[in-house]
Amino acid sequence: MRLAELARTTGVSAATIKYYLREGLLHDGALTSATQAEYDVSHATRLRLIRALVGTAGLSLAQARNVLHAVDSPPESLHDLLGRAHEVVTPPGHADVDTGEAEALLDRWGWPLDQCDPRVLGGLAAALDGARSAGFVFPETVLDAYGDAARRMAGAELSKVPLDSLEAAIRYVTLGTLLAEPVILALRRIAQQIASQERFEATRAGGSSAEPAGASPPPS
Repeated sequence: MRLAELARTTGVSAATIKYYLREGLLHDGALTSATQAEYDVSHATRLRLIRALVGTAGLSLAQARNVLHAVDSPPESLHDLLGRAHEVVTPPGHADVDTGEAEALLDRWGWPLDQCDPRVLGGLAAALDGARSAGFVFPETVLDAYGDAARRMAGAELSKVPLDSLEAAIRYVTLGTLLAEPVILALRRIAQQIASQERFEATRAGGSSAEPAGASPPPS
C-alpha cells in the first residue's frame, strides 16, 4: 500500500507517518521509485503500537523509542526485559530519593528488597513523600490493601507470559507493563464510584447509610 492508504488504514496522518520514518520509529517501506515506497501490514501494526504507547500509555516519543528498542533488541532474560520496561516510565532522579519509609513498608510485608530496582523503589518513596507534603498520610490498612492487590495483579500478569515464542513474550512483558496502567487506574476509579455509592448514598427509603451495602443493622 502507498503512504496515503497506510494513513487511511491506521488513522495516522501522512505527515505524522513521515515524521516517524525520519525519527526511526517506523521502518522504511520498499522503494518503488526515487520518491515512492510501498508499505505493508507490518507498518500498520507498528503504527498502532506507536499510537498505543504515545496515546494510551502516555509516553513521550523518546520513551516510546526506548520501548520499541527493547522490543526490537531485547535482553536475553525476560526478567531483565521487565526491568527495561520499568526504566522507561521511572524518572532517573528517583534513584536518589530517601527510600527508608518505602523499605520499611516492603519489609513489613515480607517483600525481598534485594529484588527491587532502586529507581522503582525510589518512585514509591517519592509518591509517599509527595502525599505527606500535601498533608495526606495513607492509613496503614489502605497501604496494606494496595500491596496485597499489587502482588496478586503481578502474579496474574506474569503467569500469562507466553513461553512458546520469545517475540510474543517480549511484547507481552514490555507492552503489558506499560499499557495495563491506564486500565488499572480506570478500574480503580470505577470501583471507587461503586464503593462510594454503597457507603454514602441514601437508601430508597430516605434514610442515610454509612454502612457498606449488605451490612446488617446494629442490634436494637
